[in-house]
Amino acid sequence: MALAISEPEISLGDFLRTLARRKLMIGLSTAAVMALTGVAVFFIPVRYAAEAVILPPQPEPSTQGMMMGAASSALGLGLLANTGASALFRNPGDLYVGLLKSRTVADALIARFGLRRLYDEKTMVDTRKRLASRTAIAIAKDLLIHIRVEDRDRARAAEMANAYVDELHRRNSRLALTSAAQRRLFFEEQLRSEKEALANAETAFQGEEQSSGLIYPSGQSAALLRAVAELRAEIASREVEAQSVRLYAGPENQEIRQIEESIAGLRAQLQKLEGSGGSDNGGLLVPAGKIPQAGLDYLRKMRDVKYHETLFELLSKQYEAARIDEARESPLVQVVDRAEPPDKKCWPPRALLIGIAGALAFLVSCWIAARRGRLEEVGYDRL
Repeated sequence: MALAISEPEISLGDFLRTLARRKLMIGLSTAAVMALTGVAVFFIPVRYAAEAVILPPQPEPSTQGMMMGAASSALGLGLLANTGASALFRNPGDLYVGLLKSRTVADALIARFGLRRLYDEKTMVDTRKRLASRTAIAIAKDLLIHIRVEDRDRARAAEMANAYVDELHRRNSRLALTSAAQRRLFFEEQLRSEKEALANAETAFQGEEQSSGLIYPSGQSAALLRAVAELRAEIASREVEAQSVRLYAGPENQEIRQIEESIAGLRAQLQKLEGSGGSDNGGLLVPAGKIPQAGLDYLRKMRDVKYHETLFELLSKQYEAARIDEARESPLVQVVDRAEPPDKKCWPPRALLIGIAGALAFLVSCWIAARRGRLEEVGYDRL
């Protein structure tokens, strides 16, 4: 029958005395582990970190938004001018961080520096992951974008960090021009269609003049019809503007909501000038029976011409604004600090690794020494 051996409790003083008796073993074990770790860390590949700092471009209000706001003020309608591109994003820096982290920028750097061969990766997906693990892009508390790249070659680390800035400028220019070109093409098509509609209205108006023999009726009806035509043209222009914004923004965009509010305000003013009737003259406050039929037909044709003239003028302004935006340079990426080859490595922290290895070796040696002391006290001189 095996005899159960109970291990006596050991006090702190006994523990320290046990360690003191085996201090040579503890010291030699710790020194040996630290020496081996010191040799091993010199075989770990060294990496250097280079950092570039840029100032995010500040969005400027679009020419289209400023011109439409001026047109609304000139009409005395009290409309809200749209805020332009600045309403698209709460923090423009987030947009540029997203561009820097995009797959397109990563692929450009992989191709430029041959990273797939350098990282010895078989697929582009793994190469992108390796590049992402060695790149840190974020907006710091100073509101600047910091681009930090690690690489084994100090010069290449600086070149890669600066390459991110170059690619951001290149992509930003291309995307800005593409968006402006889409607006310009959209308004060009709308302007062409409205030009044909205006020509048809003028032809119809000329035919009415020749058939009725009227030249220009005066009075409240003519003024009222002109005001209605201008309001309807402004509403149509705002609706076209909303369609152009929807080319690059979602339904919850602040700019679209402001345009819709402006349209609602215009419709409210239009209702003040129009009645609720369903006659051909749009339910005007002036009763149709008080206007001679020939004069009423004349005014209707004149109203159509005024409507298309006003709408054509507004669309022309928007088209010219889109052309200016297309020709305007994209926002300049301002470099605060260009990356320079670092003179100090960032990895590995050799002193820290040796210190951690020494601490772990010391603790393990102490535990082994204490364990052997307890076994010796109960008659076993083995580990």
